[in-house]
Amino acid sequence: MPSRRRGSSGYRGVRERPSGAFYAEIRSGDVCLGLGTFETTHEAARAYDAAAWHLQRPRAQMNFHDVLTREQAQAVASPPRLITDQDREEHRRRQRCLLIAEEDERAMAEWRRRYPQDVADENTFWAERTARRRAERADRRRRKALAIS
Repeated sequence: MPSRRRGSSGYRGVRERPSGAFYAEIRSGDVCLGLGTFETTHEAARAYDAAAWHLQRPRAQMNFHDVLTREQAQAVASPPRLITDQDREEHRRRQRCLLIAEEDERAMAEWRRRYPQDVADENTFWAERTARRRAERADRRRRKALAIS
């Protein structure tokens, strides 16, 4: 397999973001694993190497050849939290659910404001139901205690 071309940052797996920060990622098969955003290219390249060691890549595919063991790679850059495409999709799904929940809360607040009598009726219903269920439970306990003794 031919070695991948190094990007404009000078390191394999490191890209510069428009904000000036550096983003590291590594590919494993057809999955792109995000390693995070770093302040310098050197930190991002070290994170790439730590992930490469973790994925058991040959040393020729790493940025720094002075690291000879996985322990040395992890000492230089702790194992990153790998962000997969599945993680991104889960994040998007949770964001959609959050937006729906926020819209629901806003609609309920508007309903409570417009129809205060409905709110009072609902609260009365639940208070009566709770009291009835407590009385039923107490009656069952009382009958059970009489049956045991």
